[in-house]
Amino acid sequence: MLKKITILLEMIKFEHTVFALPFAFMGAFLAARGVPDMGTFAWIILAMVGARTCAMGFNRIVDREYDKLNPRTASRALPTQAINLSEAWLMVILAAGLFFFACYNLNQLTLMLSPFALGLTLFYSLTKRFTWLCHIVLGLALAFSPLGGWVAVNGSLHNYPYVLSLGVLFWVAGFDTIYACLDADFDAEIGLFSLPSRFGRKTAFRLAVLFHAVAFFLFILTGIFSRLSFPYYVGIVFTGGALFYQHIVVNPRNLSRIQLSFFTMNGLISLTLFVATWLSLVV
Repeated sequence: MLKKITILLEMIKFEHTVFALPFAFMGAFLAARGVPDMGTFAWIILAMVGARTCAMGFNRIVDREYDKLNPRTASRALPTQAINLSEAWLMVILAAGLFFFACYNLNQLTLMLSPFALGLTLFYSLTKRFTWLCHIVLGLALAFSPLGGWVAVNGSLHNYPYVLSLGVLFWVAGFDTIYACLDADFDAEIGLFSLPSRFGRKTAFRLAVLFHAVAFFLFILTGIFSRLSFPYYVGIVFTGGALFYQHIVVNPRNLSRIQLSFFTMNGLISLTLFVATWLSLVV
């Protein structure tokens, strides 16, 4: 059982929850203008873990036949049958139950928004079959993270800084476009849609730069609209450096360091913005 759980967590890359979770905390801290109560904080964590586990598990299930054909993903748990389909579905169902239960224990608006938020994350996994705007859809799904954190604390959308969610949207769309370059040739051959498979890696990288420039501007506006102080803008400087760095270490001709760009730099960005927001609110 422990081995199965370990394989399942590896299958969904559980550690990458760090991308969205800090933004949910950021929304919660902005709503509370400081640290929210620990009960709310705990339910937010459970809701985010449940949502991401459900979405990633669903993604692995619906993509399993494509993963089997792709040399980069052929060693994943479902193609190799290290995990069977029933076990994967069980994880998805339990994770969805955890998500809805956590939302129920927060407030009415959070529960009302939960089906739409989770449904959008599940829908993303299907968009690669019919549109190269799939990266935007993923960004829209993760843009619910700070909004969800805000609603979990306030129980309303009043005064929510929507520029924060827009920033998350373009940030995610940028790094997902870069990551999709790994499968550009396979996607084009098999008939899957992405910006790199449709327009080529060079154009995709240019679009990723544009997405990240827009995201950086929107993160600055978040600080202005939320009346954040000096520590937040120190975090903005680090965020700008991390965004710039990932476009230096990876280029259309050399994707060998894409793990550093996709995982390390973007995990650092989300954590940096959350910590900078926290410090700005408590200093």
